[in-house]
Amino acid sequence: MNTLIYNGRIINPATDTDSIGYIIIEDEKIKALELSGIIDDATLSKLRADNAIDKVIDATNLVVTPGLIDLHVHFRDPGLTYKEDIESGSHAAAKGGFTTVVAMPNTKPVVDDVETYDYVVNKAKSVGLVNVIQVGSVTKGMEGKELSDIEGMASHGLITLSEDGKSVMDSGLYRKAMKKAAKLNLSVLAHCEDINLVEGGVMNMGSKSDSLGLIGISNAVENVITARDIMLAEETGARLHLCHCSTKESMDMIRDGKAKGIKVSGEVCPHHFVLTEDDIPGDNAMYKMNPPLRSKADKEALLEGIKDGTVEVISTDHAPHSMEEKMKSMKDAPFGIVGLETSLALSYTYLVDAGLISLSTLIEKMSYNPARILGIDKGNIDTGKVADIMIFDDTSEYTINPDTFVSKGKNTPFSGMKVKGRVAYTIMGGKVTYVKEDII
Repeated sequence: MNTLIYNGRIINPATDTDSIGYIIIEDEKIKALELSGIIDDATLSKLRADNAIDKVIDATNLVVTPGLIDLHVHFRDPGLTYKEDIESGSHAAAKGGFTTVVAMPNTKPVVDDVETYDYVVNKAKSVGLVNVIQVGSVTKGMEGKELSDIEGMASHGLITLSEDGKSVMDSGLYRKAMKKAAKLNLSVLAHCEDINLVEGGVMNMGSKSDSLGLIGISNAVENVITARDIMLAEETGARLHLCHCSTKESMDMIRDGKAKGIKVSGEVCPHHFVLTEDDIPGDNAMYKMNPPLRSKADKEALLEGIKDGTVEVISTDHAPHSMEEKMKSMKDAPFGIVGLETSLALSYTYLVDAGLISLSTLIEKMSYNPARILGIDKGNIDTGKVADIMIFDDTSEYTINPDTFVSKGKNTPFSGMKVKGRVAYTIMGGKVTYVKEDII
C-alpha cells in the first residue's frame, strides 16, 4: 500500500528538519520526504497519480514526526496478564504515538532464557501494532545470584539487559554482566535502588511522609547505586542507561560521567518532572511509584537536566496494576503508574508549551535519542527509512480521563488534569495502527 501524508509540519531531529511538506510511504518504507510547503489540489492530484497512492492523510495543522520510542515499559506478559498483556499494551502504545517500546523482564517467568524471550518477541510480532524490544534480565529469576543466559538470548536478537524493578546488589556479579554486555554490544538499563536502604519506604522521605505517617525513601537509595553503576560502566566499557532518574544528585553524577567520557545516559519520566511529593493528597496509592515523587528541588534539577541535555530520554515506566491493588493504602499497594497514553501530552504541556524546550528537542528525547542509545535504525523519517511515524495535534486541549485508556491499567495520578497535545495517527512499518476517534 502507498500512502501520502501532506501539508503537515514535518519534524525530524535526525536531519534537523522542521518544515511543511509531504511524505510518500511505499509499503513499509518512506519513498520520499519533500519540504514543499503547502501543496495545492493540482499538485496533490499529480502526486496521487504519479505514485499510485492508495491512502491520503491530510496533515494540515498537524505535526508529523518519527514514531515515539519508549525505553521503559512493563507489559506484564507472560504471567501477570490481568494487569496488562502484549496486545493491550501495544494498543496503549499506539494510542500514545509509540511505534517501538522496550519491555522490562520482570514477568512470571522472568525473561532470563531463550524460550521466554522468544515467546514475547513472537507474540508481539503476531499482534503487529508496535515493535516490542524485549529486555533480558541480568540474573536468573532476577534473584541476583547467577547470570541469566545472556549469550543465548543475544544469539536470538537480544540487544539490552536490565534487572528493572530492583538492582543487582552483588557488585562483582553485576560487573561480570557489564563485561558480557560490553563484549556482546548490549546496552544495560539500570534501575538504581539500594534495597538495603529502603527499609519499607513507600514515598519520598521528608516532611510530607512525616505528616502522612508513612515510611520515606531517601535520595541515597537511588544515589548510592547510581554512583556504583557509573563507576562500573567506566571500568567495563559497557553502555549504561539510567532508568527513571529522580534526584538532583543523579543529574550531577550523569553530568560528571559524561564529562569523563563514560558511556552513560539517563531518562526522566513525566511524573517526576510534573509532580512532587507535595502533590500527594493523602494516603493515595495512585501516587505511589518507584522511585517516588521527590522534592521541589529534585524536580527543578530534573527540569534543568532536560533543558541542558543531561537528560537525553523521556520514558514512561508504564507500570499497570489492577484497580483493586491500587485502591489499597500506600503501605500495601504495589509501586507504579501507567504512562503510555499520557506521556506525550504531559511532556508537551509541561516542557514545550511551558517554554522549557522546543518541540524538536522533545521529539529528539522521545524518539531519536532512544534509538541511538539502543543502536537501532529508528527515530528517523528520512527517505529510505522504515515508515514509523506519529502525527499529532499540538493545539488540542483535553482533560485526562483514565476511563478512556485502552491499557488494562487505569492507575494514574493525572486523572482530571488538563493537557495539550493529542495523537491523531500512529503508523508502524507503513501500517496505520491508531487513528484518533473523530478523524474521518
